[in-house]
Amino acid sequence: MKLVYKGKTKDVFLLEDGNYLLKFKDDMTGENGVFDPGSNSVGLTMEGAGRAGLRLTKMFFEILNEKGIPTHYVDADIDAATMTVKPAALFGKGLEVICRYRAVGSFMRRYGMYAKEGQALDAFVEVTLKDDDRQDPPITEDALDMLGILSHDEYKVLKELTKKIGAIVKEELEKRGIELYDIKFEFGRIGEDRHIALIDEISGGNMRAFKDGKHVEPLELEKLMLE
Repeated sequence: MKLVYKGKTKDVFLLEDGNYLLKFKDDMTGENGVFDPGSNSVGLTMEGAGRAGLRLTKMFFEILNEKGIPTHYVDADIDAATMTVKPAALFGKGLEVICRYRAVGSFMRRYGMYAKEGQALDAFVEVTLKDDDRQDPPITEDALDMLGILSHDEYKVLKELTKKIGAIVKEELEKRGIELYDIKFEFGRIGEDRHIALIDEISGGNMRAFKDGKHVEPLELEKLMLE
């Protein structure tokens, strides 16, 4: 195995067969010890967070694969906290796609003049550039096309997949009395036809979820979903 990237919450290794191995860490994004899925820095370390995130990711990716939704998932080893994935080309240097069902977090910081905290949103999709130096700025469909990052046709596919996957995750959480407020996805181009597929992970570290009006921490979410 060859280490190709050290990330905030995962390290990436290249395997001999051309696939990649993601090693999940116990580090989580946030500020001053408080978890925040939208943060650009590691704010806390929680023992078991890596395996918890992987368990949930494995569950969701297997559901998506069964439904014929394209992903990079191959398999996962929970004990080793690793996931094997197909190679994927990023859009530019990476995009994050957020699907919002409630007005919280950075949505309120930007649109608080008009939005009320926690107000319902109709699966609002927004795209941000992965750019820590510029605090992951939002970018529009037209700008993505003009800058050669993503074509208009690809944007339509990206938005459709985001809504479809978000709805599946939301439905799974609702089965256990948990409400999904927002969720962050990453996509890439896979295979010879370079089709758009979901990459990275789907875990508590990528979403805000609430149960009985209280925020569900990532480790607790994994317990509630898989118990």
